[in-house]
Amino acid sequence: MKTKSLGFIGGGRITKIMLQVIANNKTEYKAIVVYDINFEILTALKRQFPGIQVASSVSEAAQQDMVFLALHPPVIMDTLELIKDQVKPIAVVISLAPKITIQKIASKLTNVKNIVRLIPNATSIVNEGYNPVCFFTEMSDWKKQTMLSLFRRMGHTFEVPEDKLESYAIMSAMLPTYFWFQWKELINIGNQIGLTEDESRNSVRDTMLAALRTYFYSGLQPDEVIDLIPVKPIGEHEAQIKAIYNDKLLQLFAKIKP
Repeated sequence: MKTKSLGFIGGGRITKIMLQVIANNKTEYKAIVVYDINFEILTALKRQFPGIQVASSVSEAAQQDMVFLALHPPVIMDTLELIKDQVKPIAVVISLAPKITIQKIASKLTNVKNIVRLIPNATSIVNEGYNPVCFFTEMSDWKKQTMLSLFRRMGHTFEVPEDKLESYAIMSAMLPTYFWFQWKELINIGNQIGLTEDESRNSVRDTMLAALRTYFYSGLQPDEVIDLIPVKPIGEHEAQIKAIYNDKLLQLFAKIKP
């Protein structure tokens, strides 16, 4: 039975991922209402997910049973000010952004007790996310378990202290971007040196999966794993690559931490 309605405030990448999760699981809701200030984004979403309702105002999305704040941190507090009288006291509000704490959200939505923060992962699009979540202390255990059951359709979802969410944003939500462009380039190189597109893709995919298993499950220490291959074609650049990781990621963490 369709008992709940969903409202998405923001129609960007993460909303698209969440809608795909719903489609993958064939989950049905009373309504799925999406609002974005950019009508072209809404038009594209409607084309891909015909079952959604396109909202003409932010209040339409805010009045649903579950309200997802799919917004960048700088605009969340102003948006909460706009919708604070529209959100139902019994609604569940789920923020998908770093930096803005549950207490800050609660300071605007004073009548709402069901507040959740979730750091979703792009890999949820294939139901294999690694998604940390935390809950407002005033939420009931029953409500928490209900929400965890829902979020686990996205993949591995687990409760963490709120002060760890931004750490997981760096080490989980954004982690694929540190590698995806490299895999793309390696496939291109494979194509240039005599492999077909399929052969290049299979080689990168299967070897990367085996490399992960070797690193984490072989029982060897990290340095022992690294020593398994004597030739290291880009070894002379490792110090530079490590410096980039430390510089960029630690700076970003400082920026998104509350």
